[in-house]
Amino acid sequence: MADLNNKKIAIISTNGFEDSELTSPKEAVEAAGATTHVLSTESGEIEGKKGTKVAVDGTTADANASDYDALILPGGTVNADTIRTDEDAVALVKAFREAGKPIGVICHGGWILTEADLLEGVKLTSVKNVKTDLVNAGANWVDEEVVVADGFISSRTPDDLPAFNKALVEEFSK
Repeated sequence: MADLNNKKIAIISTNGFEDSELTSPKEAVEAAGATTHVLSTESGEIEGKKGTKVAVDGTTADANASDYDALILPGGTVNADTIRTDEDAVALVKAFREAGKPIGVICHGGWILTEADLLEGVKLTSVKNVKTDLVNAGANWVDEEVVVADGFISSRTPDDLPAFNKALVEEFSK
């Protein structure tokens, strides 16, 4: 099994996240030894669309990509639509990409990648109703359970979480 000891993983999210798309990857990387920090637009806690509450460890305004080894962007329509309008979150995602750090993204999470202008020529997947946005932003979109390419680990929906989590742990351990 891949070892994530001493790895710090950031998770950028806000209210309205798809519960399992935040909690399941978080638990998977923690089980492999990583420390996770949930970053949001405000301190306190955030709530998923099904009521799961998660403590916020820091704000996107105060976070620095250099403090982390990798990034996870969970989905949830409201979460993804809200977080992509946060300039600090967009700048943070760009900083992860510029530093060459792996980024895991699932479902609607890819919307922030369009805002950060990071998709030109990138191969990835997402939930189907985000496909047009990603393609228009330059992505090479494919309909696959999980795609590991171009520094991204991407997946479509909660049904793909087992494959997504396995790929995250493998890629984040490199």
